[in-house]
Amino acid sequence: MATTTSVRPASTKVAGRPPARGGRARRRRNALVAWLFALPFVLVFSVFMLGPLVSSFLMSFTDFTSRDIDNPFAVGFVGLNQYSALFKNPQFLHSVLNTAYFVVAGIPLTIVLALALAVALNNGITRFRTAFRVGFYTPVVTSIVAVAVVWRFILQPDGLLNVILGWVGVAGPDWLNSTTWSMPALIMLAVWRNLGTLMIIFLAGLQNVPADILEAAAVDGANAWQRFMRITLPMLRPTLLLGTVLLSVGFLQFFEEPFVMTKGGPLDSTLSVSYFTFNQFGFGKYGLASAASYVLFVAIALLSLIQFRALRSKD
Repeated sequence: MATTTSVRPASTKVAGRPPARGGRARRRRNALVAWLFALPFVLVFSVFMLGPLVSSFLMSFTDFTSRDIDNPFAVGFVGLNQYSALFKNPQFLHSVLNTAYFVVAGIPLTIVLALALAVALNNGITRFRTAFRVGFYTPVVTSIVAVAVVWRFILQPDGLLNVILGWVGVAGPDWLNSTTWSMPALIMLAVWRNLGTLMIIFLAGLQNVPADILEAAAVDGANAWQRFMRITLPMLRPTLLLGTVLLSVGFLQFFEEPFVMTKGGPLDSTLSVSYFTFNQFGFGKYGLASAASYVLFVAIALLSLIQFRALRSKD
């Protein structure tokens, strides 16, 4: 009985055989080239970003002040005492309440207005759509100094806003010098400045909602509000998450508005955590300022985590 033997082709690879040395050498060479290209950025990031971040974090556990600049080795390690002193500081606690007020009032208002404008531009407004987009986005790229000049004129006791209120029989307040109305005035400014960015983000999300799904729902008898609430809004969850996180980070760090418009006044009614931190650096209290900045960092991280949990896609 004849037997046949199978001969394995010379080109067939044997399973489990280790890769050739030339392949490993090529990968190492490619990795080395990649790191050489990335090295300039890594160096710049380490020197100007990572180094200061680590230094400021360590500084928050010390009593470092401007008096210790000439002799930094004399700085004492105080552990969590800086954070404890921070939360016993009434001015810092007041700045926390002001920041919370600014965030809680400003973010929902900006989101609602930006979403309404995005829906109008996506569906209702057909003529001059580009002009509306440019008009609403212009404040985003406008200098805060130019914005401050315009808004100071608008918010003066005899400014444009009070003149308009006077037409309907309402006596407007002294917006920027009132402990009651200074923060709402800054919220109006912040909403106006950030509206364009969020509107563009929402508009991009709306244009990705499949039209055939909306048309099918309309054929089944769903009205415009039902289509928006049951189809459009759930499909906008990733876009809402992006816009809300970006807006929250900006609102929690709000600094330019009180710095340019009110200097934190009157009576610290517009003092934010960022402005408080800036003042402590100006006073030479570097350890306390570093601790305040990391408290703000933790607040931003926690709020972002909550938003990711609430708005992330459930697919």
